[in-house]
Order: sequence, then structure tokens, then C-alpha cells
Amino acid sequence: MIQLGEVEPPSIYFRIRDKIMYMNKIIILAILVVLVLGGAAAYFKLYPGAVPYEISPSGLIKVTSPRANQTVQSPLVVKGEARGFWFFEASFPVKLFDKDGDLLVMGIAQAKSDWMTEEFVPFEVTLNFVAPLATEKGALVLIKDNPSGLPEHDESFSIPVVLEKASVPERLIDLYYYNPNYDKDESGNIMCSRQGLVKVQRIVPVTQTPIQDAVKLLLKGELTEQERIYGVTTEYPLEGVSLGGASLKDGVLTLQFNDPSNRTGGGSCRVGILWFQIEATVKQFAGVEQARFLPEELFQP
Repeated sequence: MIQLGEVEPPSIYFRIRDKIMYMNKIIILAILVVLVLGGAAAYFKLYPGAVPYEISPSGLIKVTSPRANQTVQSPLVVKGEARGFWFFEASFPVKLFDKDGDLLVMGIAQAKSDWMTEEFVPFEVTLNFVAPLATEKGALVLIKDNPSGLPEHDESFSIPVVLEKASVPERLIDLYYYNPNYDKDESGNIMCSRQGLVKVQRIVPVTQTPIQDAVKLLLKGELTEQERIYGVTTEYPLEGVSLGGASLKDGVLTLQFNDPSNRTGGGSCRVGILWFQIEATVKQFAGVEQARFLPEELFQP
């Protein structure tokens, strides 16, 4: 008889039963884990596209977009993650090549968070390129930044892509904006000279009026986030300022502008830079040796 306050010790039978049930649970759980991992491995082997990224052989960089053999077009946004030591000063080069191995465009991928780490850091870059006249294969190459220049520190990761043909013929043009960091004297004073002009490139459709197209695009003042990070600036767009027409004769390009509120006026430094931007942009075109603006009071201090 069990007295109050006493506990009957469990029988050997119950102890063995509980142990067997526990071991069975462990075995079943282990079998489930093996099946899940094995199934996942087999699935990813049969369907590599199911993996949400492309990863380099070294495992230092993963690209989530674009994927291998994906059809791409301009602008191409490249995203992924890389170990912090893939970067230098929070960036690294990215190149896009055509089927012949010719360089279409090079961009600089920027870290989206602190890169001073050995962990993975997200990155992004947008590439603008002239689309081929026919769909063709290409290659996207992400290059580990190597400031040392030592070959043992070189590494790159190439991803095959398909370049979609252009819906209409395209061309690459240069637009000139301004970076004050390139335009300083020995004392650090801004010189307001052509030395501060910087070239950015844009893809535009081929038309019969390429000069006017370029000027109109310049006047929009549309800079990318990456260009602004590198210090590129502009005062365009100017309210009410637009291009009315253009004519080229004997090397002199005459541009007719509309400026009802005199937005092109101001200090000599400001108006000089506004003038230089347009002048440099139009001089990229064959036959343009000099730029002339109408009305005459435009871009005057």
C-alpha cells in the first residue's frame, strides 16, 4: 500500500517504453531532415534557376539580378551581395560585353551599406548600353576591386546573358555636366572653367535631329544617383528655358532658345558654366566648330 507522500518508482517497462518512443522520434526527425535536404539538393541540381542568385566559384559574390542566360535590355540594373573585401572605397567595376567580346559599357557598383566588413554587403549599379540590332549573347563581368594591382588578388565573376535587340536603332551620346571638385585652383577656389566639365553618356534613338535631341536632353538635367554620388551637378532644368531650333552653317551652330523669365542670366561663374555645358555637348557632333546662342542676351552676367 502506498502511503501519503510516497511516490511509486516507475516500472522498468514504462522506462523502456518511453526511451523507445523518444528514440523513434529522433530517428523519424533525422529521416525527415535527410529527405528534405536530399530533395532540396536534387531539386536545385535539376532546376538551378530555383536558386535565387548566381554565386561565384569562390563564394565571395552573389548576383540576384540578372540571372544566367536571362534576356536583358538597357537600362540594366545589376543587384546582389559581395563580401566587404570585394569592394574598395565602397565600389567595384562591372562590365558588359557583346558576343564578340567588345565592351559595351562599364559601370561602378556601389555598396548599399557599410562595406568595411567581411560579411556580405548589398550592391547595385545601372548600366546603359546601345542594344544590338539583333538579339545576341553577351557577358556581364563583375570585377573585384584590386587597388594593390597584384595579380594574386585579382578575381572576377562572369555571367552569360542574352542582349535583347533594339526596338528602334539607338546611339550613344555625351552630355556635359559639372563637377566643382575638378575645377579648383591651388588654393581650393572654384575657377568656373571648362576644367570642371564632366561627360555622362546616354542612349537615345537614332533620329534626323541628333544635335537638338542632345541639347534637349541636357536641359532636362537628369542625373543618376550614381553620378550625383561622384559629385556631378547641374542647374538644369531652368524653368521656362527650352530649345526652339538649331541650324548649322560653315561650322557655326546657331541655337535658338526660349527664356521668358531670364533664367539663363546671373553671375559670371554661373552663366559661364551653363554656356560651357551646352557648347561641349554640341561640339561632339561632326561639323560643329562653334556655338552661337540666340537671343544675344542669353547667358549674360
